Amino acid sequence: MRHLKRTAKLGRTFEHRNAMLANMVCSLIKHKRITTTLAKAKAARPVVEKMVTLGKQGTIHARRLATARLHVQGPTAQFTKDQRKKWREQEDVVHILFDEIAPAFKERNGGYTRIVKLGGTQGRWAGQRQGDAAQRAILEWVDFVAPAPAPAEAAPSEEAKPDEPKSESK
Repeated sequence: MRHLKRTAKLGRTFEHRNAMLANMVCSLIKHKRITTTLAKAKAARPVVEKMVTLGKQGTIHARRLATARLHVQGPTAQFTKDQRKKWREQEDVVHILFDEIAPAFKERNGGYTRIVKLGGTQGRWAGQRQGDAAQRAILEWVDFVAPAPAPAEAAPSEEAKPDEPKSESK
């Protein structure tokens, strides 16, 4: 019996589950919002909260713990100084966590993420994944403001193009 066993196994082994959660946390740090299943979002939330708490500490030891938990490595290629700086600002999740996200939550005592269930009344499969009907959700930062969609540019109409006569070859 599984009494007092609260870990969501998600149908995976220990190593696979930890790697998947680390990848989800890295994606959330990079992209500020991810869409996943409700069960995975609920399993990833405590990991994210602990990473932000480490980020708020800001020590070298906390950086090393976060690096170990998220399974991140440095750049594998030899970069120039400008390329290294660009990689660090866009891809280095530990840098983004400690230097951008954690200072934004300095005054907040927990509750850094929100889970928004996807759903609605539009169609039979609204809010569910079509293959297995798993409930979908969005995991995002509490202070995240979604960018407004850019207005679609008007494409030139095909009627404005002159018709070219087709030549027949025999």
